[in-house]
Amino acid sequence: MPAKPRTIPRQTRPELEYDHVRSPDLGYESPEDAGTVRCLAHGFPTPLARWHYHDEYELHLITSTSGKVFVGDWIGQFQPGHLVLTGPRLPHNWLSMDMPDGGVTLRDLAIQFQHEPMARAAAAIPELGEVLPMLERARHGIEFFGMGERAQQSWQRIKEARGLRRFAVFCELMAELAACTDYRLLSNVQMQSIDDDTSLDQIDAVVSRITDNLGQAFSAADIAAELGMSESRFSRFFRRATGNTFTDFVNRVRINRACQLLMESDRLITHICFEVGFNNVANFNRRFLEIKGLTPSEFRKQADNRFGGAT
Repeated sequence: MPAKPRTIPRQTRPELEYDHVRSPDLGYESPEDAGTVRCLAHGFPTPLARWHYHDEYELHLITSTSGKVFVGDWIGQFQPGHLVLTGPRLPHNWLSMDMPDGGVTLRDLAIQFQHEPMARAAAAIPELGEVLPMLERARHGIEFFGMGERAQQSWQRIKEARGLRRFAVFCELMAELAACTDYRLLSNVQMQSIDDDTSLDQIDAVVSRITDNLGQAFSAADIAAELGMSESRFSRFFRRATGNTFTDFVNRVRINRACQLLMESDRLITHICFEVGFNNVANFNRRFLEIKGLTPSEFRKQADNRFGGAT
């Protein structure tokens, strides 16, 4: 009798795609308070921090801790002030790597809104059309630089306002972001989202395992067996969800951790190489150049205060 395949434990998490599970207990506003624009605030850890997507645009601001951010097929670092606009059904997640014991009570401030009301309003009110090119770019994810403080002030004003005043403050913020020229697009591909919560949990568990255990060797075949899949099926499943092959994803996470260590410490590059999971320096240098476009030593020289400033 064949052995029963092992499974990665599934954690209990809300289905973020559906309004009926968006509880005020998790930081969501009630429908009566939200209107067209919904504000969300939460700390970390939280059931909301997972690999997920939803139908709304989300303007997401980090207020505390630093760590890794995943937007579509893009992997980078974040720190307080990190501001990203994600488009509908674009998978994303933020994982804090320097969380104090007991977590933090406030890490994320978000604003969510639907596409259709904005598109219909822009058809009738030409001035609103100014934001449509930005919303199209948001389908790849947009990281804005130098806008964190302004976004936090606007979030608070939106949260406190109701009705037309709330929408007016929201439009003011959207106008500033649409005019911002210091930004970058993140995901190279527009993802084909996975549509069931079990699959999202499986991807989330795999991503968390990789992120939390960079020094370990990872095998697509072993993880596929744990999920009860063939290796070829797992490879298709993983690429559809993340936009990367399994090997490329692991390499990207490791290289981004190396970037963080290069910016934040004076450790020898050879030590960093082994710490993030590469078993020889030549392969580390080759993958680093392939992903970042420059060598680790060049990256260290060019690193500034902006996480992920070199791409």
